[in-house]
Amino acid sequence: MSRPLLQLALDHTSLQAAQRDVALLADHVDIVEAGTILCLTEGLNAVRALREQCPDKIIVADWKVADAGETLAEQAFGAGANWMTIICAAPLATVEKGHEVALRCGGEIQMELFGHWTLDDAREWHRIGVTQAIYHRGRDAQASGQQWGEADLASMKALSDIGLQLSITGGITPADLPLFKQINVKAFIAGRALTGAANPPQVAHAFHSHIRDIWGESPCVSIR
Repeated sequence: MSRPLLQLALDHTSLQAAQRDVALLADHVDIVEAGTILCLTEGLNAVRALREQCPDKIIVADWKVADAGETLAEQAFGAGANWMTIICAAPLATVEKGHEVALRCGGEIQMELFGHWTLDDAREWHRIGVTQAIYHRGRDAQASGQQWGEADLASMKALSDIGLQLSITGGITPADLPLFKQINVKAFIAGRALTGAANPPQVAHAFHSHIRDIWGESPCVSIR
């Protein structure tokens, strides 16, 4: 398994505020995500602005697409995204259409595992060519005190065995990373753990240090 990447999630309600955090952290992360809240507030301009600000970073359009996969993928990749998220509840036809556009544009689709999904769903996504998924512990779940547990790790391992690379998100801190050492992790996604820190670059350094200690020295960063 390659060394996981570090992704900055920008769920701001203001593009200006998001770009201030990017200016502080861009040199310390591998991936910059135009989060769902930011995209709902700012539209396609959020993706365009982040691509302009970060020409050498992987840019994610976290749109959680549920329908119109082809049209929305064309918009996301046309605006400069490398990856776009589709919610796990989307019909397989939506995933297929989004994936076809991603292939044409040199991008990738990430399946957002939020709510109900099955391993059979995951096998179908992988069968049509999707190679990434996001294992998500949402804001509301975190607020209610939900912690990472054995059931989460078992599900992640099963998804890894299918062949999906996982990005893991939901209140992740550097201290959590050893939990996931047996998982095929593509990226760890951190939002408020980075942007809300007293010293964000220092926290990013702690993430990278823990990642190197667990997975070694060789990341796999490719802008597609």
